[in-house]
Amino acid sequence: MRRSVRYGLAGLLALGGAAPAAADTPPVDLEPAVRAAMAETGARGVAIAQIADGKVVMVRAYGARNAKGDPLTADTIMYGASLTKAVFGYLVTELAAEGRLDLDAPIAAMLPKPLPDYGNLDAYGHWGDLAGDARWRRVTPRHALNHATGFANFAFLEPGGKLRFHFDPGTGYAYSGEGISLLQFGIEQGLGLSVEKELQRRFFAPLGMTRTSLIWQDGFGTNLADGWDAQGKPEPHDDRSRVRAAGSMDTTIHDLAEMTAAMVRGYGLPKRWRVAYARGTQAIASRTQFPTLDNPAGPGEGTDAKAALGVVAFTGPQGPGWFKGGHNDVTANTMVCLERGRRCVLILGNDVRIERAFPKLVRAALGETGVPYRWEYGFGE
Repeated sequence: MRRSVRYGLAGLLALGGAAPAAADTPPVDLEPAVRAAMAETGARGVAIAQIADGKVVMVRAYGARNAKGDPLTADTIMYGASLTKAVFGYLVTELAAEGRLDLDAPIAAMLPKPLPDYGNLDAYGHWGDLAGDARWRRVTPRHALNHATGFANFAFLEPGGKLRFHFDPGTGYAYSGEGISLLQFGIEQGLGLSVEKELQRRFFAPLGMTRTSLIWQDGFGTNLADGWDAQGKPEPHDDRSRVRAAGSMDTTIHDLAEMTAAMVRGYGLPKRWRVAYARGTQAIASRTQFPTLDNPAGPGEGTDAKAALGVVAFTGPQGPGWFKGGHNDVTANTMVCLERGRRCVLILGNDVRIERAFPKLVRAALGETGVPYRWEYGFGE
């Protein structure tokens, strides 16, 4: 059932090789917990990485990558889903640190013409739908990364498929891929920067993430993970043909572990900006993360966690930390980092059923963290 590979941050190892963890930061033996989780949920595939002191200390892949039973390995291409947002948020933080954009200035100010004048663009969003509602002038990069734009998650979920505001920007929390797309639009159309090229130049290439991209690469097909849905039905991998900062990243557990380690240790950022990345600034008043709208928390419900720049910040028994999840019908991912000890666990599942085991797996890797699972998933322990 298991295929495993280990990697250290120093040096890029040939796939199939192994690197021992640093003597003072040994990885936790997660194999019993993973085996139990897969047996309990029926999940066919999952990959896990551990980070300690900002360094990758263990990467392992378990199970199958497709219905034929080909093994899931540390270099198998897996769908990053909404973990893309956490990586994009880190890029935006670096752009802010460089003075390329202001997190609290309107995205509209980055554009050469009024947002609704761009019309409805399949590659970005239905900006023409916002004509007649001047609130588009007030949306900032922080609002977008905090999920505080006032948009629904996706315009196609709205009546008639039309994008609209549900509340004034910055006054509430509602998870929104549309908000992330607006910020991507501002960066690409206003600053003239390619999100994909900037990620490759600043992070993916320097960190040795040779099998990570926000757009499909032909070489990915040689070792590719399909997925399984909640009923155990296999589905083929979706080859994404457009760069979408809200969730088009393909990656491997090895590659994304390197990015996670870089993020928790503040790679490329001045200290104050690394702190700003994971500082929660937007209160969350919803009972659970989904549904995104009309879901108010009652007494004793919801979370004290706050939205940060592409991640969610929380404080638990071990102090402050941050997390981000990723999900679709056949994918379940999570990234959890603790500031103390710069420790993280990254889990990529090509079977959505493994998601129900995330609370146990994160606890096995990091101990009690305080991640608000009941808010994130609607279940927890």
